Amino acid sequence: MAADGSTKAIFAAFFANLGIAIMKFVGFVFTQSGSLLAEGIHSVADSGNQLLLLLGGRLSRRPPSTKHPFGYGKERYFWSFIVAMVLFLLGGVFASYEGIKKIRDPHEIHSIWWAVIILSIGIVLESFSLKTAIVESNRARAGKPWRQFIRRSKSPELPVILLEDIGALAGLVIALAAIVIASTTKAYIWDGIGSLTIGILLCLISVVLSIEMKSLLLGEGASQKNQEAILKVFEQTPEAKRLLELRTLHIGPEKLLVTARVEFDESLSAAEIATVSSRMGLQMEEALQAEKSTLKLETFIQAE
Repeated sequence: MAADGSTKAIFAAFFANLGIAIMKFVGFVFTQSGSLLAEGIHSVADSGNQLLLLLGGRLSRRPPSTKHPFGYGKERYFWSFIVAMVLFLLGGVFASYEGIKKIRDPHEIHSIWWAVIILSIGIVLESFSLKTAIVESNRARAGKPWRQFIRRSKSPELPVILLEDIGALAGLVIALAAIVIASTTKAYIWDGIGSLTIGILLCLISVVLSIEMKSLLLGEGASQKNQEAILKVFEQTPEAKRLLELRTLHIGPEKLLVTARVEFDESLSAAEIATVSSRMGLQMEEALQAEKSTLKLETFIQAE
């Protein structure tokens, strides 16, 4: 499953979004606000997304099989990519459609205080969810800038939840502002503008997530820091005369494939090369652990 911090953030987001979705739909019944309806659909999409992330974590724990000898770690990347698609289609596209419809044919907003109260409570709940995501992300990013954390993280759940929560909180604020402006000015086109703005925001977030998840699905190598730790093992192994080629590939957030072509000392027998190769694999894991990494390695060293 996802790491404990990711799981905690997912559950916090799920329960917050589920409660907010119910309130938004109740509010829509009373107000007939397009912004509130768009936000309700957005919250339903977010709730479903959290379930998809949990599903991905569960499926990724399956043991390796003949068909998938390196395991199912990339399930987490796949389902995170699906989350980005759901956010785009159910969140962004629907909100944009609803916004355009309301701009072309504005309707009066009824019972505005229902909308104000519901959106205000939603902002409080979403702020709690975002705070949980920020706390857990701070532990994982280890001082890295936020942009770098989102773009370079090999664990997809926290960046997904973080961006979803930011989008959800921004959407609530936009919806509240749009409804208040529309009601006070009697220019109900603002309700549609609010819904369209929410849709565009969600589409942008989904595009960012899609790009990052696509990169992980295609396969990313080890970070520069981890590659340097791995290279140091080769440099400190006297039996390895020369490293001819080194390739790394994440086959899951916590699993790294390392392949290398190495020129060994000519005096070594095949059995001795196998022993040295096995020892180097263990030393690589120890080197990564010294860098506070929890990666497990699959190591293949070819002697030249």
